[in-house]
Amino acid sequence: MAIKSVVIDAGHGGADNGASGNGIIEKNLTLDISKYMYDRFKELGVPVKMTRTSDVDLDANARPKVVLDQYGNGKDVIVLSNHINAGGGEGAEVIYALRNKDTLAAKIINELEKSGQVVRKYYQRRLPSNTSKDYYYIIRNTPNTEALIVEYGFLDNVNDANRLKNNYKDYAEAVVRAVTEYAGYKYVPKTASGYYVVKKGDTLWSIAKNYGLTVDKLKDINNLSSNSLNIGDVLLVKDNSVPSNTEELTGYEYYTVKKGDTLYGIASKYGLTVAELKKYNNLDSNTLAIGQKLIVGETSSSNVYVVKKGDTLYGIAREFNVSVDEIKKANGLSSNTLTIGMSLIIPSESNDQNISTTVYIVKKGDTLYNIAKNYNVSVDEIKSLNNLSSNVLSIGQKLTIPI
Repeated sequence: MAIKSVVIDAGHGGADNGASGNGIIEKNLTLDISKYMYDRFKELGVPVKMTRTSDVDLDANARPKVVLDQYGNGKDVIVLSNHINAGGGEGAEVIYALRNKDTLAAKIINELEKSGQVVRKYYQRRLPSNTSKDYYYIIRNTPNTEALIVEYGFLDNVNDANRLKNNYKDYAEAVVRAVTEYAGYKYVPKTASGYYVVKKGDTLWSIAKNYGLTVDKLKDINNLSSNSLNIGDVLLVKDNSVPSNTEELTGYEYYTVKKGDTLYGIASKYGLTVAELKKYNNLDSNTLAIGQKLIVGETSSSNVYVVKKGDTLYGIAREFNVSVDEIKKANGLSSNTLTIGMSLIIPSESNDQNISTTVYIVKKGDTLYNIAKNYNVSVDEIKSLNNLSSNVLSIGQKLTIPI
């Protein structure tokens, strides 16, 4: 299906800040997201307009009118209203109109999840006083369009807020991809400097000539075995530009990007999130090139360990048969706090098997989870050290806690 246009609505604006929290003001971030999307739709050849391009007021009655003034009130118009949620929760949501099918909403949620964002649901919301009508003005008063509200996360949730600050362009790109493909247009990923997206009519010879390369060099730096190209392929076009981690470092496990690979697929294969994979490899976009080498873990013989979600110093020390104090000393750590993606030097195996511990007496209301959280260790570590077969605790029970 081909569409007439996309209308992007940056939620709130002017005197209406929307929600705020954790250093984010909704009206500002929705405008940043919307501007990014506008530029990308233009690049992809998708007709697009915006309801606001600056910090101006648009009240609930004026906003739908501005939408309809762009391209009219037709079924061939998609309305994307961008918002950031608040009020408790985590992850992205999409609300779609009662008059529309859930196809596009589901596609947007799927792409947001692939981009690394936590997702909640896609759904419809009805007006309590008249359940035959949509709850939101922007959907209700654009009655023939395909209208959706995209809530990118909860700004009062610190995890969502941090992801939004660092990755909002990735989430905007995910929505761009969903809408572009749904509308029947050709989607190609946004490329970083030094990369080229193959277009109709391109040949290896023409691309090599444009970038001052020989065909053999272009094939070599992209690990190509033939001269065949597909529209949308991403090629490295700088002889002296290498993708992240082309030179392998000792102690890490690497994956070489193949045709058709995505960050989401590679991350899933190795038990990582997209955000973790990007952090390990210092990637600022989701663009990959064939032949690019990515860090996906550490080798068993490594003396360097990359911290993963759920790791604790005690757990790492136990795995490598060293003490917590030895790891802290080797890395100049003053506390037990770890961050995902942190590289830790692991000292040689210790002959000293003593573990620093303290004794905790269980009080009313305590749970293993809360105790573990307070001491920055895992529940399994406490259970293992105390030979517990269940999570049941008794008031007055003495627990040995690793520190």
